[in-house]
Amino acid sequence: MFLRSSLISWIAMLALISLSSPRDRVLSSDAIQLWSGPAPGARGDSEADIPTLTPFLPDSSAATGAAIIICPGGGYGALADHEGATYAQWFRHHGIAAFVLRYRLGSAGYRHPVPLTDASRALRLVRSRAKEWGVDTKRIGIIGSSAGGHLAATLLTHWDQGDPKAEDPIERESSRPDFGILCYAVISMGEITHQGSRRNLLGEEPDPALVQLLSNELQVTAATPPCFVWHTSDDSAVDVANSLEFAAALRRAGVPFDLHVYEHGAHGLGLGVARFDAGATLHPWASACIDWLRARAFSR
Repeated sequence: MFLRSSLISWIAMLALISLSSPRDRVLSSDAIQLWSGPAPGARGDSEADIPTLTPFLPDSSAATGAAIIICPGGGYGALADHEGATYAQWFRHHGIAAFVLRYRLGSAGYRHPVPLTDASRALRLVRSRAKEWGVDTKRIGIIGSSAGGHLAATLLTHWDQGDPKAEDPIERESSRPDFGILCYAVISMGEITHQGSRRNLLGEEPDPALVQLLSNELQVTAATPPCFVWHTSDDSAVDVANSLEFAAALRRAGVPFDLHVYEHGAHGLGLGVARFDAGATLHPWASACIDWLRARAFSR
């Protein structure tokens, strides 16, 4: 077993502390607002109403040209820093430009489609500023954990080509990710969903048609980008069936994917460390993911 039970408990406690904080710790002075004015559907002008991206750019000598949007988890009610900035530092170490997305949440009164609007805008924004950030416009992916994984999977299956007639040049860009990484993700809004994420995203009694639309295992097509998917079989918060159903859908559609299911591991374990350090021992999914990215020319 990779983690001793005591370490698993510590990581789980760390995740819960992070998720319970009323102010997430992803935002920094480097954060970039997704819109220059109020975001579409904004309910106010507080921090919770302003979606942002925080860039973590590698040194130019190490940069691969690949980039990734990071959607932290938190049940659509909070944002977990160890699934945001910690991931970003890890990607940056491997030469991948990382951008932590601070998307709007159900805890602040935002329901679907607002989080998807924010994720779509984030992808378009990075694509529109690719030259400035040393990014290849055809090598931009998305990663999400838990409910952030649902958001990532939603963009992977609900992207669009952009509006070529839009006055805003950012909106002319495609929102299609070139790859996806899903970490113990909420995929379905149906029977196997995480109920808290569903309530925060869709409300108490959502329309069955909306439940089906946001059950992303039902929305996979041949145009869905390739994915790296991982979960633990004893995850007590988000049923591993979410990842299994999504992988099965990818297979039926002929979409390339890598699936890893580990026997044990607490939900929310992230990389297995609270803060990334180049010498730290990470959960095995990390090296498997880098191997997958390297094989697809996204990492060095």
